[in-house]
Amino acid sequence: MTYVAVVDIGKTNAKLAIVDSDKSQEVDVRTAPNQVVQSGPYPHFDVTSLWQFLLNSLKEFSGTYAITSISVTTHGASIVLLDDKGELASPILDYEYDGPDRVVGEYNRIRPVFSKTGSPRLSGGLNAGAQLHWLFQQDDTLAGRVKTVLMYPQYWAYRLCGALANEPTSLGCHTDLWCPNDSEFSGLVDALGIRQTMAPVTLPSSKLGTILPDVAQATGLAVDTPVYCGIHDSNASLYTHISKFKAPFSVVSTGTWVVCMSPGSDAEQLDESRDTLLNVSALGKPVPSSRFMGGREYDYLFEQYAAEKTDQILDSVIKKYAFILPSVETGSGPFQNRHYKWTVDPKTLSPQERYCVISFYLALMTDVCLELISAAGPTVLEGPFTQNEIYCAMLGAATGRDVVSTDGQSTGTSIGAALLATANAPSSYKISYRSLIRGVPDTLVSYRDTWLEKVESM
Repeated sequence: MTYVAVVDIGKTNAKLAIVDSDKSQEVDVRTAPNQVVQSGPYPHFDVTSLWQFLLNSLKEFSGTYAITSISVTTHGASIVLLDDKGELASPILDYEYDGPDRVVGEYNRIRPVFSKTGSPRLSGGLNAGAQLHWLFQQDDTLAGRVKTVLMYPQYWAYRLCGALANEPTSLGCHTDLWCPNDSEFSGLVDALGIRQTMAPVTLPSSKLGTILPDVAQATGLAVDTPVYCGIHDSNASLYTHISKFKAPFSVVSTGTWVVCMSPGSDAEQLDESRDTLLNVSALGKPVPSSRFMGGREYDYLFEQYAAEKTDQILDSVIKKYAFILPSVETGSGPFQNRHYKWTVDPKTLSPQERYCVISFYLALMTDVCLELISAAGPTVLEGPFTQNEIYCAMLGAATGRDVVSTDGQSTGTSIGAALLATANAPSSYKISYRSLIRGVPDTLVSYRDTWLEKVESM
């Protein structure tokens, strides 16, 4: 057996996963919180703790599994600045920090148009270009100290093997720095003065090199263990399905973000104001996409309203026509700058009913995101929402299309990243799908129609 170690850093949690490349299955995993350091010049990611977690996990796994390669996947909206010694020239900004909003007027004057980049204007540091602009404004010595600019997955690949690279899935994740239809940097790299410092662009599946001697010593891995370039996490999920479905189809990747991607969509024009965008697949192709912070919204609503999981309460909620109207997270998604509200007092609902209303809300938000990118064909659902039967039932009712998931795994992110290091991927991926819906009551469609009417009346 051969195993790929996957560095998988999400916004909320980081993990080191071991993927059996012969069976295309995740067989072991270690996790740690992805902490944000609040001290210092601005909130930033605790890469020191993450690096120690990765080394410790690799050391633990190296004694059990014959690790043949390492691949990397991370969340987007993060960019790394290295100095001439290869060290961080500035801490890696937490993209939720609102610092870049303070110079929004200046940044908007230099950012490229949406029609070129497919990158909507987002709040905080969600546009990596806005991060850079703000950082250079805050520290007038920083630009002169920057030797290399690279995206977040490639930073971890660099830490592992010492090679510097960029790749299009991360550059194409609403950075404002990339033109997906032209496969080239946007004019913003010149406006920021970083064209000469951008690490060279290669494919996510490129082998960058082998692990550094000190990494081999710290982990017990063989010194010739190869490291692959890496990929943006949502595009890693998409990669697992590219050869398994005939376009058009859609992938809904759920986690902190619910990201909807529709290869083969006939969407002619995306709406920048509603958090639609062009992603770039691992094959370098533009993919109409949309998203909202569904996992973050779920956690907030679940805790705030003492919800209790159940799959048996649909009729009660439908008869009461209890709704949550968007948005819980107001800085992103299809209904930005609107504040959520319940149409009934949630205290009058049981904990099980509140859970149902929350699940309906998340499914209907997902449906709106899919509509915005003209999604068609089956919907492949990834991540924790696959376990929510109410969400799946409403998503099937709202879209009128089948909702399927892969058997035997909760997310394709680690698998997709592992496939980068696998010959003939993704066609070599051994995969089967199961339907997540068992018939769709007409009452769910009626509930959806009424929800849309109320949202439009807002």
